[in-house]
Amino acid sequence: MKDESNSNPNALMVRQKMQLAMSGFRDKLGIHEFNPRDFEIVDLKVEIPDLDPAFNGYRIAHISDIHLGQWISAKRIEGVVNMVNKLEPDLIAITGDSVSYVVNEPVLDMLRVLKNLKPKDVTVAVLGNHDHWVGAKEIRNVMDESNIIELENDVYTIKRGNATLHIAGVDSITLDKQDLDAVLKKLPSSGPAILLAHEPDFADVSAATGRFSLQLSGHSHGGQMVIPGLGTPFRGSKFRKYPLGEYKVREMVQYTNRGLGTNVFWIRINCPPEITILRLQST
Repeated sequence: MKDESNSNPNALMVRQKMQLAMSGFRDKLGIHEFNPRDFEIVDLKVEIPDLDPAFNGYRIAHISDIHLGQWISAKRIEGVVNMVNKLEPDLIAITGDSVSYVVNEPVLDMLRVLKNLKPKDVTVAVLGNHDHWVGAKEIRNVMDESNIIELENDVYTIKRGNATLHIAGVDSITLDKQDLDAVLKKLPSSGPAILLAHEPDFADVSAATGRFSLQLSGHSHGGQMVIPGLGTPFRGSKFRKYPLGEYKVREMVQYTNRGLGTNVFWIRINCPPEITILRLQST
């Protein structure tokens, strides 16, 4: 569950001290080992209108909200990278909040592990609110070193012969850094488009353009607690409407990943960390 008050400098300092203390305690107890059973792989077919047959079955691995340095330790991120690579995705999408409250060398070293991701085509990413709060410049530098393409209100086009698939991204909506108009200007008029947006409720805006078939988001952690039959009772700013899983927003599919890490509270109930593998289907 997110706390938007973390943008306050005093609150941020308190959170930083909490993260360092909790991480140090975790390390002393030795409870930072990777266990693949902690993570759920969600397999999802998504029909994409006008998808060229050349992209039929195209596989996107989607991860989000890693929050390095909290529950996600160095060993856990290494294990997650190996899990993702075993899925043999064509593309890997990272939808923000790779860090929480601290950007120091140990955290940046963990972030550098993402250079070991091995998609067939490319790894793309957008930043989240936490990334901006504590170190967007440092995170972007590491992503650049790691050959991860950050889609800061930008578009990346994948080609299969004459066929195209556009992957677009908007910057953090929480910090009002998104510029969808700039994205639409860069987006070619033909070829299906997928949007990465950290905050899922942005789907109302992106779907209204009629230009995107799919939006991938995170931000919510799925609420970190799910009540069977009722869903998550914990919803916050910009994840009130679409907190977890698949939705249909107008003619667009919105998918909200539950994330890999946790924020303040290192606990999940009926809401395990998630790696999503989306298989695109022609209609």
